[in-house]
Amino acid sequence: MADLCNISTFAAVFKIFLSKQVFKTLKKVKKIVLSFIVLTMTTVSTLAGGILTNTNQSVEFLKNPARDAAIGLDGVYSNPAGVAFMPEGFHLAINWQMARQTRTITSTNPLFALGKKNDGHTTKTYEGIANAYMIPSVQAAYNKGDWSIQFNFSMPGGGGVCEYDKGLGSFESAVGDIAHQLKAAGLGVEGYDVDAYMRGRQYYFGFQLGAAYKINDHWSVYGGLRMLYGDASYKARLNNIQVGMKDAQGEMYYVNFDRFINDNIASINKQLGQAEAATAAGIYTMQQLQGFYAQAQPGIDRLEALQKYSQGVNLMSIQTGFGFAPIIGVDYKTGNFNFALKYEFNTEMKMKNHSTLDKAMEIDAINKFQDGTEVNEDAPALLTVGAQWSVRPDLRVSLGYHHYYDKNANWYGNAQDKLSKGTNEYLAGVDWDVSDRINISAGGQLTRYGLTDEYMNDMSFVVNSYSVGAGITYKVSDHVKVSAAYFQTNYTDYKRNNYPVEGVSDTFTRTNRVLGLGCQLDF
Repeated sequence: MADLCNISTFAAVFKIFLSKQVFKTLKKVKKIVLSFIVLTMTTVSTLAGGILTNTNQSVEFLKNPARDAAIGLDGVYSNPAGVAFMPEGFHLAINWQMARQTRTITSTNPLFALGKKNDGHTTKTYEGIANAYMIPSVQAAYNKGDWSIQFNFSMPGGGGVCEYDKGLGSFESAVGDIAHQLKAAGLGVEGYDVDAYMRGRQYYFGFQLGAAYKINDHWSVYGGLRMLYGDASYKARLNNIQVGMKDAQGEMYYVNFDRFINDNIASINKQLGQAEAATAAGIYTMQQLQGFYAQAQPGIDRLEALQKYSQGVNLMSIQTGFGFAPIIGVDYKTGNFNFALKYEFNTEMKMKNHSTLDKAMEIDAINKFQDGTEVNEDAPALLTVGAQWSVRPDLRVSLGYHHYYDKNANWYGNAQDKLSKGTNEYLAGVDWDVSDRINISAGGQLTRYGLTDEYMNDMSFVVNSYSVGAGITYKVSDHVKVSAAYFQTNYTDYKRNNYPVEGVSDTFTRTNRVLGLGCQLDF
């Protein structure tokens, strides 16, 4: 009996479970796993533009992204004031785009060496694949006299599905940390195993209505309103969490985490029962027994609290919301030059949750998905400035500049405050009318974000990039023309090394490719 209730063994068992650090680490499993499904619009967005904004709303943009001062029907989105200079009549453009994007995080962490699937390696790659097979947009304008009445339907945010079939490094490192802590406590833990999956789907539909007025042959102005409707869903699954132990022959075997917790609770209760029997036999005093209970109860309480986490995660959340924003623009023509400016005001967006989580919990990241709550997801204000020079009647050169007022938006967890500045984009391109029926275009875009180590994480990230696009338009008749284009974004790597733990780092990068087809009708 004395061996079973040895005080040093008893204390060693409780030491690990009474540690606040370990308890916080265990809680981190649930927190991080559910946090990683908090992918903002950029997580699923497969298009060009700012952190939460897609700007390629037409095939003309894919051909040449520097469309901010171009006179054309795609200007309903990019240069609405300039549409007033188009010929009188009804104009309609229908665009279809297909995009494929990958998001790759290469994480290095010594804890990964404990993972069953990692073969002792400390560096692991996690890849999310986002496919958007149908990204539609419609531009329409009716020009009569000095007036142009315009409508635009597009996807200013989201536009596809992103899937991580192996989870992310942030929550695997949390599971690895638990295994490390348990190993250090001498409880026989030598490793871990976990299965994870996430799928996010986001569609943000924009409906824009406005009017442009041609003041004279040089000036035109525009005023409009856009309604943004968001529809997103998130599925997260984390299961089969296990801790690895060795048998008498030194062979590794794995125990379900829930069973591990239950077995330790049972072990503690058994030792308390033995301590009671030992006290009744006069081996321990009543004061010693009370000390055992005082030492054990917090550990039991915490283990019981962890049982709801040990079952893993199976969460489904659907978010919907809408917002409105005014849009103004101006266009100025002089000689062979055209200049334009557009300003989109900040769109205040609140996404309402329809979720399996029906009550608040102690973890804030989970509460983002609490049923009936609303989450801030503003689309930031955007300023675009463009210039176009007609070198000769069949050749045009264009430049553009975009600034997103990201830090003035309101995002969940005040993520905007972690950026160093708003996003800047620089664009250039050329259009050449090869003949009366054929036009070819090409251009590029340089995007620079105000990224910081504090802002970057593997649950939602962007990286600096440059994009190139090219395409062709064929005029079938005086009333119909068709276009095709290819657009590719090339991303830099962002390496984050701001961890206090030596040897821990993350490198982020992405790929993006878009194909587009369009048809324009003029009557």
